[in-house]
Amino acid sequence: MVLYFTSNVVSPSANIYMGKDKYENEELIKYGWPEDVWFHVDKLSSAHVYLRLERGQTWEDIPEALLDDLAQLTKANSIEGNKKNNLTIIYTPWSNLKKSGGMETGQVTFFKNNLVKRVHVKERDNAIVNRLNKTRVERHPDLAEAKIERDREMRAEQREADRKRRQQEAKVQEQRKKEVEARSYGGIFKEEKMRSNKELAEMGLGEDDFM
Repeated sequence: MVLYFTSNVVSPSANIYMGKDKYENEELIKYGWPEDVWFHVDKLSSAHVYLRLERGQTWEDIPEALLDDLAQLTKANSIEGNKKNNLTIIYTPWSNLKKSGGMETGQVTFFKNNLVKRVHVKERDNAIVNRLNKTRVERHPDLAEAKIERDREMRAEQREADRKRRQQEAKVQEQRKKEVEARSYGGIFKEEKMRSNKELAEMGLGEDDFM
């Protein structure tokens, strides 16, 4: 079962989700999306909280108000961390999560430590936690199928983008071809006119003699 939350501190509202236990966390690690950003209490056990970014957003420019929501939700879903003040919440893109064979269920590390950011949480903010909990919805999604469908849509979008790019490149090439031909025809016409004028001059005639 996956728990879903909605944060309305941004527009459009942000979609947040997390696994109910370590086994769900394992599935979320496996079937995350490139648009997902992972949150966890630093050096303590906690839920794996994910933010699903909108298209065009990046994990490096998450608004501060939304970061506060995510940090508070992550802290509130840590048995030990929920009782402590002055915690650090870490976050990183889903693609930076590294899972190796010797790790325990739900445990992860990172491919690149320099892609991990931190948020300081002074204390629990009940107003934020209560607001988010009111939006909580429990679902049983087929994560594997959702990932397949998402990847299928992305491939279709990429094919369409490639088609439009090739079409645009063809138009540019055709326009350049026409410009080259126009310059060539202009040069031929100018050369022919120069020859005609030269021939007339040799004959002692000018263009006005034919008018």
